[in-house]
Amino acid sequence: MTRYDVKRELKQCYAPKNTDWALVEVPAQQFIAVEGSGDPNTGADYARAVEALYAVAYTIKFASKALDRDFVVGPLEGLWWSDDPEVFVTRVKDAWQWRMLISQPDWITEDLIDEARKTALEKKGLPAIAEVRRETLDEGTCAQLLHVGPYDDEGPALARLHHVYLAANGLRMSGHHHEIYLGDHRRTEPAKFRTVLRQPVQVSDL
Repeated sequence: MTRYDVKRELKQCYAPKNTDWALVEVPAQQFIAVEGSGDPNTGADYARAVEALYAVAYTIKFASKALDRDFVVGPLEGLWWSDDPEVFVTRVKDAWQWRMLISQPDWITEDLIDEARKTALEKKGLPAIAEVRRETLDEGTCAQLLHVGPYDDEGPALARLHHVYLAANGLRMSGHHHEIYLGDHRRTEPAKFRTVLRQPVQVSDL
């Protein structure tokens, strides 16, 4: 049985090599998702949400494997937004809104996700599992780069995007800031963290 791996199938989205902003076309994908707000480093809601998301993701994987279709559980991803986008440059994390995501193969149906959520809730008893839902994203044209280093060192790259790159290329932001966390941060030095930073864009009306 060949295992589907989104990082291999969508290399342009999950394995970029450019460390400065460049445009990429991102196809529509489905995810499981859970939403919240506040500082991800200190907020208990964030930790509970991510735990619930992985519980459902692995339950889906096992259910799919029983149907002779296996896949590698995708990396954790996050959509981040605020009324003031500058809080991502200045790292004012209490003002952040987030939606955490894990990509799902296209053969995973909404019914299978619903059943996996029920099964995971019965087995794990984590209340946040009830908040996990299916999400579809169709981001289209995006500015994207690979950031290597601690998450809190992303500020300069985001400042370049907001204040230089978009204007220089006649673009404007058209969706939420998107991050993809490659590797396991629990086993990696912060200096070696690898994060895909992505921003959906459109041609500016100005």
